[in-house]
Amino acid sequence: MALMSSPIEFLELLAREAAAVEFEGPLIAARSAGLSADKIAELEQAKVVALRVRALLERRRRRETELSGLYDTASDLAGLRDSDDVLRAIVHRARNLLGADVAYMTLNDDDRGDTYMRVTDGSVSARFQRLRLPIGAGLGGLVAQSGTPYVTANYSEDERFHHTGEIDAGVREEGLVAILGVPLRLGSTSIGVLYAANRSARPFAREEVALLVSLAAHAAVAIDTARLLAETRAALAELSAANTTIRAHSASVERAAAAHDRMTALVLRGGGVEDVAAAVTDVLGGALLALDAEGRLLARVGEIDEPDRADMVEAVAASRTEGRSVRRGRLWYAAVVAGTENLGALVLRPEDELVDADQRILERAALVTALLLLFRQTVAEAEGRVRGELLDDLIARPLADPEALRSRGRRLGVDLDAPHVLVAVSDDVIAATGSARQRVVSWATTYASTRGGLAAARDGRVALMLPGQDAGAAARAVARDLSRVTGRPVTAGGSGPTRGPASLAATFREADRCLTALGALGRTGQGASTAELGFVGLLLGAVGDQGDRDVARFLTDTVGPVVDYDARRGTALVRTLEAYFGVGGSLARAAEQLHVHVNTVTQRLERIGQLLGADWQKPERALEVQLALRLHRLRDPDR
Repeated sequence: MALMSSPIEFLELLAREAAAVEFEGPLIAARSAGLSADKIAELEQAKVVALRVRALLERRRRRETELSGLYDTASDLAGLRDSDDVLRAIVHRARNLLGADVAYMTLNDDDRGDTYMRVTDGSVSARFQRLRLPIGAGLGGLVAQSGTPYVTANYSEDERFHHTGEIDAGVREEGLVAILGVPLRLGSTSIGVLYAANRSARPFAREEVALLVSLAAHAAVAIDTARLLAETRAALAELSAANTTIRAHSASVERAAAAHDRMTALVLRGGGVEDVAAAVTDVLGGALLALDAEGRLLARVGEIDEPDRADMVEAVAASRTEGRSVRRGRLWYAAVVAGTENLGALVLRPEDELVDADQRILERAALVTALLLLFRQTVAEAEGRVRGELLDDLIARPLADPEALRSRGRRLGVDLDAPHVLVAVSDDVIAATGSARQRVVSWATTYASTRGGLAAARDGRVALMLPGQDAGAAARAVARDLSRVTGRPVTAGGSGPTRGPASLAATFREADRCLTALGALGRTGQGASTAELGFVGLLLGAVGDQGDRDVARFLTDTVGPVVDYDARRGTALVRTLEAYFGVGGSLARAAEQLHVHVNTVTQRLERIGQLLGADWQKPERALEVQLALRLHRLRDPDR
């Protein structure tokens, strides 16, 4: 019975990869044994954590399977002998990796102006296997026409597509319901469509679409490589009449094949962009730059200066449009793209003139660079999710097992017992959707990771946990740097320092209240800590959405006449009030602090009495005036 009442039971279930339903077993046994409510609650929490770990392991196994499939496909291309075999392997792999009932591929027929079935896997209908789709008709015809992925959970009921009797009959005979189609692209040209389909309604996740796009890219490479090999064989047959042409063309083909094999090997062994750049210059000579989508340097080989920004943008856009490398002066540009996503560019300054095969080498290098950048992005996103999940668990309530959290932190290089500060970023920064929101979260993840911290998006906020002891300085740095990234003012509240997992949730709530206080004070686009705002910050942090209007009204009702008088006359009544209260109401000490005569202080206080009323020094009024002066100073700390 001791084993059945222990969380260790869930570890054993994880170790033997038990089904999710089996994780209810220890709880059922505990209830049957009449264990206490606290013990059952502990087992319930252990079950939740175990299921979360199981889901994470399952996602990682699935991702490993997908990456293995991509690597196997790249290996097929490296040993390409028969393009039909490679295409069949890709279609079969697509069906297995996506768990689809059927996978198939169609290619465009330029002579007939339609698209025809090229390879199928899992199909049982001869009629379906002979289908030809007019461009623009059905899901596949629309993908072939637009060059854009399309997905439908129920094709027969989806009115987005132009249905024809022939296509619908073939789909009906095959029994297909859910269909996903992605384009086969060579540069900017769509040459066909790769599909995954189910015989029951099923939504396809974004990750599944991305995986099929990657497999389609490999298929396009196989088709294009087969075309290149066919062109090479035809050229070799013709070169019998011109030995000089034979030698030149053979050399270029061998160079392209060597470069292709070398770059494919780079992918297989986990090489980087620097290795691709070195391979290109080894084969073609000259110097090369690899730049990311923002024009930042990824790699440089040889002596070559970065081109003019405007010239580079125009050349890369032309390369993307034409689907080929383009020449501008002495430089050759090849866009690095993945589908419709711009990932950067390769800029080559060759020693000699490039022939067509040399251009292909540069273009293959751009394709391999895109693949490496996608792999790097996938790994970074996976690490970011793991780090974000840890911070989310740390600031959640109730707190999970502290020792388990410490262990997770150590695996990520984060010492949770070292001093850290928490920073909360305004929710309007992540209110945007799509790429803008993703860019903010990605920036926060990278910013925290490079400093040995954590970041996560939680409850409409971006939360950062950063090593250090100065929460105010950390908040100001985050506000400044993220404002530059987003192009809009970013407000950040900080709190801490704190040590240990147990105090992080409370510290984050303090940072969140500090952020609310900054908004109430009208300090948008700034950063500060709870310690810097003091008790006023604690009060305003609990005010909520109406805080900014309440503060403005309070200031106007309490010291507004004095502030307005200073603004109109250029006087120093507000400063005099601050000095007067600051020295406990002593006229002589206030005069000394202001570097004026005592009579001047007296005259200013008389003017303040005329503006605020004769009772402004009574205890209850004096307290309100002092609080208003403090709020006024916090709203404009640089005054």
